Amino acid sequence: MKFSKACAIALATISPIALAATAMAQQVQASVHAGTLEVPVDHSLVVSADVPIARAMIGNADIADVMPISERQIYVLGRQFGTTSLTLYDRQESVIAVMDVSVGPDIGGLRRQLEQLLPGEQIDVQLSNGNVLLTGMVSDAGAATRAAQLSGSFAGERVINLLSMGGSQQVMLEVRFAEVDRSIGERLGASGFGLSRGGDFSAVLGSSAGLGAGSLGDPGTPTTGPITDAFGILSHAFSLGGLDIDATLDMLERRGLSRTLAEPTLVALSGEPANFLAGGEFPIPVIANYGVGQTGQQNLGVEFKSFGVSLSFTPTVLGNDVISLMVEPEVSSIDESTTVSINGITIPGLQTRRARTTVELRDGESFAIAGLLREDFQTTVRQIPLLGSIPILGTLFRSTSFQQGQTELLIVITPHLVAPIRPDQVRLPTDRIDPPQPLDVLIDGEGYHPRAADDAGSDPSAEESDYEY
Repeated sequence: MKFSKACAIALATISPIALAATAMAQQVQASVHAGTLEVPVDHSLVVSADVPIARAMIGNADIADVMPISERQIYVLGRQFGTTSLTLYDRQESVIAVMDVSVGPDIGGLRRQLEQLLPGEQIDVQLSNGNVLLTGMVSDAGAATRAAQLSGSFAGERVINLLSMGGSQQVMLEVRFAEVDRSIGERLGASGFGLSRGGDFSAVLGSSAGLGAGSLGDPGTPTTGPITDAFGILSHAFSLGGLDIDATLDMLERRGLSRTLAEPTLVALSGEPANFLAGGEFPIPVIANYGVGQTGQQNLGVEFKSFGVSLSFTPTVLGNDVISLMVEPEVSSIDESTTVSINGITIPGLQTRRARTTVELRDGESFAIAGLLREDFQTTVRQIPLLGSIPILGTLFRSTSFQQGQTELLIVITPHLVAPIRPDQVRLPTDRIDPPQPLDVLIDGEGYHPRAADDAGSDPSAEESDYEY
């Protein structure tokens, strides 16, 4: 009665794969090895034979079990993840078939889910020692991630993702580090409470007035309007979608209101990190870990600390020209005001401005990181020698100026999807110049001749080549 109940449960759990397994067992009758059975855990398959089955032997009963249904049919029940073998014998104790039994997640259900959710993707799902093995090619990293997540819902952590991605998977990052003067409003108009009402952004944009003090207002009428207006217009200049940020920075740099710290260009594969550093290193004494010296004191070693303009980023191509970008820019400089001394060794400090963010952009779109400020204070004393040092009266012969400068670090980042090009499309500047000829030098005084446009073109045979990328 117990056996009949188990058979009834097994009959209720027959999946469409059982029909495939039955057909497979019938088709390989002439061969001893009958292929592989993929049995979902806690599910069963029906195996049929053309001759009566006298005995069925399973290699590991903990992984799978067999139960007879009739003379020519048996159940194979998956118990736990793993791989074993099934051998069938006839009444003459001859081997009918030998099959590998792989017990794992419901591969059939996973295949159907992948076809529904990711149509058009070439994904093959197999069982490998109880693990789900994903192979094939997908269009982008997003499809690979979704396939792995869906497989994880069936198999948990027992997923081996060997999917490869087609299309362009290299990302080029154009980055510009610029330090913008926050006191631009004062420089567009007059310093402090100036006599000016011409401090608008038109002077920065290249009007004929240039970068002077602007037009003078009524004498003796102080105003702070130009300072506020200039700051407001400048802030909008970096946020307006229709304004070219790079062109604005170039324009400010020509007028001394901005300074480009670095313009690196990096290329990295999707999912792989890339780093950039323009700066230097300074030594820091550390206690060495190789023990104690002869004097009984611990020996000192040296480590080097980096400073300057650095950038770390990790791109991920998501598909449809969308790039997920994890960016970590940093600008640091040596700060002598925060130095410390240890055993007579002076160690300088660092002024650091660092940001870390993750964004999603399309190919060619830009985004900016700002708000990293730095303040510099400078006091200048000018005096007439000797007279300026006289107490009380010396103030008449010396002048003191206090200058406060505030700069803002602006980082503009633009990612691009890149692909290799054909060798015949690569051109050097020297390819368009003919080598000098002695006769030309003697007669015309010219050492070289630019090659004609028709001659500088690519080789027709190269243009007709079958390069495919």
